[in-house]
Amino acid sequence: MDYIILIIAGIAGIVLGTYLARRRVIRKSEPFGEAQGKEPEDVKNKRENLEKIGSLFAGQGRVANDDVEKLLGVSDATSTRYLDELEKQGLIRQVGKTGKHVYYEKVGQ
Repeated sequence: MDYIILIIAGIAGIVLGTYLARRRVIRKSEPFGEAQGKEPEDVKNKRENLEKIGSLFAGQGRVANDDVEKLLGVSDATSTRYLDELEKQGLIRQVGKTGKHVYYEKVGQ
């Protein structure tokens, strides 16, 4: 009797797993933002915030993490992620390793 319950549970797991996997593939194959004809709100906000940080660099030679926090009204971790993203894109570089003396500058300065 225990084997029958185990087999039924296994079959149900396989069916459920297949169903969920197909749903996920269908969602991932849909082009980004096509459903509403625009980009998702979080992607739009991130792009706008990165543009604001870029304009901050245009006005100042050096930008610290605190400057980004105040400009965007975000946490320390979020501002660090934004600055890391710009650094990975090769637009800015970090000067210093850790602490309050770390700042960022545009590449080519």
